[in-house]
Amino acid sequence: MTRMALLLALLVAPGAALAHAATTGGLVSGLSHPVLGLDHVVAMVAVGLWGAILGRPALWMLPVAFPLVMATGGVLGILGVPLPGVETAIALSGMALGLLVAFMVRLPIALACGIVGVFALFHGYAHGTELPASANPLAFATGFVTSTGLLHLVGVGLGGLVRGRPVLRMLGAGIALTGGAFLAGLA
Repeated sequence: MTRMALLLALLVAPGAALAHAATTGGLVSGLSHPVLGLDHVVAMVAVGLWGAILGRPALWMLPVAFPLVMATGGVLGILGVPLPGVETAIALSGMALGLLVAFMVRLPIALACGIVGVFALFHGYAHGTELPASANPLAFATGFVTSTGLLHLVGVGLGGLVRGRPVLRMLGAGIALTGGAFLAGLA
């Protein structure tokens, strides 16, 4: 239990949600960007945890679906296509995905991918709109998608390592509370 508490502390260590600050672009910036915003870290890890709870094929489908749809959201953001409620949807993603993990909700794979995809669209859009015109969008996107996938793998790995349902439920509850705190901060 002490190891899990330490792991959870490390998981939330990035501090404040900085992921929506302007970026300089480029591969290194894209790689580091998702891990600098706690709102993104908790949602990405939750996707992996939920995939681990659901088992195959969700174990790999959710972590693959998220970056693919996130990239689509990024393109929509770069193009300036309007999408209302982006920050609210991002905050809701942590809360909702955390609750799905905490309650170990089992849904059909298509519905699970749909839920993950909706949240992914908003996460990608937020970063597409904030990418400076002088940045290299392709290098940034490559780094961003790679880092996001690695955070999903952290969740899958945690889900595989943690055999106890109470620990998974606590991780999910912590993620949900973090998402709820971001949501409350938007009000």
